[in-house]
Amino acid sequence: MDFDDTPEEAAFRAEAYDWLSRHASPRRAGSGGPVTVGEADAEAELLHVKQSKEWQRTLYDGGWAGITWPRQLGGRGGTADQALIFAQEQARFDVPSSVFAQGIGMAGPTIMGHGTEAQQDRFLPPMLRGDEVWCQLFSEPGAGSDLANLSTRAERDGDVWVVNGQKVWTSSAHFSDWGILLARTDVDAPKHRGITYFLLDMRSPGIEIRPLRQATGASHFNEVFLTNVAIPAANVVGGVNDGWRVTVTTLANERMFIGGSPTTGDPFAGLAALAASRGRRADPAARQSLMQAYIRLQVMKYLGWRTQTALSRGQQPGPESSVLKLAISEHQARNGDLVMQLLGAEGTLLDYSGHQASGWQLQFLGQFGSRIGGGTEEVQRNIIGERVLGLPGEPRVDKDVPFRSIPKQGAPIPSEKGNAR
Repeated sequence: MDFDDTPEEAAFRAEAYDWLSRHASPRRAGSGGPVTVGEADAEAELLHVKQSKEWQRTLYDGGWAGITWPRQLGGRGGTADQALIFAQEQARFDVPSSVFAQGIGMAGPTIMGHGTEAQQDRFLPPMLRGDEVWCQLFSEPGAGSDLANLSTRAERDGDVWVVNGQKVWTSSAHFSDWGILLARTDVDAPKHRGITYFLLDMRSPGIEIRPLRQATGASHFNEVFLTNVAIPAANVVGGVNDGWRVTVTTLANERMFIGGSPTTGDPFAGLAALAASRGRRADPAARQSLMQAYIRLQVMKYLGWRTQTALSRGQQPGPESSVLKLAISEHQARNGDLVMQLLGAEGTLLDYSGHQASGWQLQFLGQFGSRIGGGTEEVQRNIIGERVLGLPGEPRVDKDVPFRSIPKQGAPIPSEKGNAR
């Protein structure tokens, strides 16, 4: 593992910091970061979206958007290591960024890897400029961790595909312009082989978006209903029924994004300050929990360096991204328990009007979205067990069975003519 920048990396880091210092304000000490998507205040959320678009355009105009993207598509033509270095430096400044995670972080690399030239020319430059926000329409009520079990149907009708079904836990759907959508196009094929990957205009007729109110009071997630939604055949990415291969690219980039996102501020300093403000710094139990939190942060830091080392050597990180995501999930869970322990009865209060401790309660209540999103903790353990430890794979008795024959809850699958089978 390399702990120090090479001379080239150090020069790039200095250049990035110099540009950022001229276009953004340094993050204040102790700041938890700017308002982000998922806040309970809808007006604050809309303001954040607006500010994110403005900052993304600033990055684009300055030549810092899409560092790994080809120059002909508006990117910088740099390396993955440089992208990580820039993200680390950007985390030191008070700038918004989260609304482009599904687009630039997931949809963009997938379109570059599997899309046609026409798709790349149409979708990638506006995405990189911040003109269009994207969402991810993958999960369904019956297809979460087992994503290939999805039942949303798409049927060909001339030059369009007509889609019917339901998606759930769709982040940012309520203000997105486009979405990446998985739908089943062949019910007679095994479940992984009958899926097609679409690019969906979120303003299409037949789309209904219903917010899901979270425990935090926010509505970051949505359920999306699709009724006879027409998608042009030109918006298929990859081949018809070859969507799972395309999806693997998106999921890999999603885990890299979650596991490789730099931490903003000093999380441990905040925990230590909270303990001090409640008179718990001398409490042996609290001190032990604080030290465990500090150790977890250091482990995560080293895991991040391991990923950066691979990128610096021109290698693509493998299952270690799942190790890092699992470490982050467990850290958030244990920190949530620690915060509630330190707050005591005050932990039951939540006042968005400015109560000094409300941020901690929001972090505790909001932890479950990130622990489930991008692959649950159980999925990450399966990946680690099979691909790192070499353990036997989970039994998959339905892997080669036609999707139509897999027992399911709910209504039967409709036929091509609309009659139940």
